[in-house]
Amino acid sequence: GHSMHSLLSRTHQPYVYAQYPIFVAEVASTFNEQLFLDHLKSENHSKTRQAFLLNFQIERIRTTIIRQTLFAEFELYIHECVEKGETLTPTLLNQHYAKLCREYYGPDLIVDPELEVEWARIPHFYTNFYVYQYATGLSAALALHGQVVQDNAAKARYVKFLSSGGSQFPIDLLKTAGVDMETSDPVHAAMRHFGKLLDDFQQCF
Repeated sequence: GHSMHSLLSRTHQPYVYAQYPIFVAEVASTFNEQLFLDHLKSENHSKTRQAFLLNFQIERIRTTIIRQTLFAEFELYIHECVEKGETLTPTLLNQHYAKLCREYYGPDLIVDPELEVEWARIPHFYTNFYVYQYATGLSAALALHGQVVQDNAAKARYVKFLSSGGSQFPIDLLKTAGVDMETSDPVHAAMRHFGKLLDDFQQCF
């Protein structure tokens, strides 16, 4: 996904616009992952293989949309604490991270004591407000994938998007491709897709 995005952007844009921002970079990479998953699902129809691929997709949404949003909320909390003049201590960060894990995953998931220090191994926190773009990227990619597999006009729009580099603001690039990230629709659609994957996964057993 990144390779095709770079190739098409550098082929069709002048140097100054050839580089694209992270907000759209994650769309291209996860879009191609989805196409590859489609290919793998069509190749082998055994229940075991289908269950494996469904589980992979479920985990991908959990870790890329749900978990990265958790990370983003934790990151926002860190910055708000600093702006209020509060001291960032390991205890403060551990407790808030564990609280978010319980809120995001619900009462059925046991939050092990070790999980509260997971935040300390996330290098992306050193690049301010990076992680949320994984969640928006996959949400947009799933929305575009749903269009492209059904409509030739959507395919042309998507190739144009890949060819546009950084020639417009990221939100406008995605609108041109066919998804409006200024609404909650792509995220809601991704969650509906998540629910369907869970239903399909349960039917494998």
